[in-house]
Amino acid sequence: MAPPGAALAAGLLFFPGLFLLGRAALGRAGVPGPHATILAARLVSSVQAVMASTAGYIISSSCHDDVIDDQHWLAGVYPQFAVPYFIYDIYAMFLCHWHRGQVKGHEVAPPPSLRAAAGSYLRKDLLMVLHHAAMVLVCFPVTALWRQGKGDFFLGCLLMAELSTPFVCLGKVLILFQRQHTTLHKLNAVALLVTFFLCRVLLFPYLYWAYGRHRGLPLLGVPAALPLTYNAAAAALLAPQLYWFALICRGSWRLFRPPAAPRQPP
Repeated sequence: MAPPGAALAAGLLFFPGLFLLGRAALGRAGVPGPHATILAARLVSSVQAVMASTAGYIISSSCHDDVIDDQHWLAGVYPQFAVPYFIYDIYAMFLCHWHRGQVKGHEVAPPPSLRAAAGSYLRKDLLMVLHHAAMVLVCFPVTALWRQGKGDFFLGCLLMAELSTPFVCLGKVLILFQRQHTTLHKLNAVALLVTFFLCRVLLFPYLYWAYGRHRGLPLLGVPAALPLTYNAAAAALLAPQLYWFALICRGSWRLFRPPAAPRQPP
């Protein structure tokens, strides 16, 4: 067994280290600084998502017989390893925001002060920052302390919600290089739509169904059988997913809708 805190320390080194290594490698390859920063940040997010989804699949597939009491060692280790990612990513998202104007070729200079940059960053990405903060301040303590070794199956399913993240990152990279009208971008948009819907929206009804199957309850009877705090927590987790899914649907509609017919002159 690894000593307590070893996974946390490994995460503290791994995610910022991978970002710095990726940015340096891209810089040596001739990629401009702003592009290198954004690409390195997307790389780290994709790597974390693949690792989380893989760990989640291993945990959930190993604990499906008894969704309450079955355990897998990764359920205790991976959340510790991953929590530094959410702290690092708040800063990485800020760097991406800082450089985005230069990358897109805007004539506007970066914000003149750290305070102005932080203000514009929070106005644009407040929901994501709050999501990351909740993962660190609420979800991690619940996962590490409050569960007391129960519900590894549900934790594994929640980790698999990250499966859509690489498609989010690829879409942003394609837009970064002005490839948003390519076939690859359209295929990626479909993959994002499907994975986000399955792994983040349908995830919560599936978790209720799995608990109901374990308890011998119909799906519609599960909310009444759970404490109010459980239902409130599920609703709080689902709400931003529905908001982001609506944004994805709107973006997909804009991408796939037929071009408007040109107006005929009078």
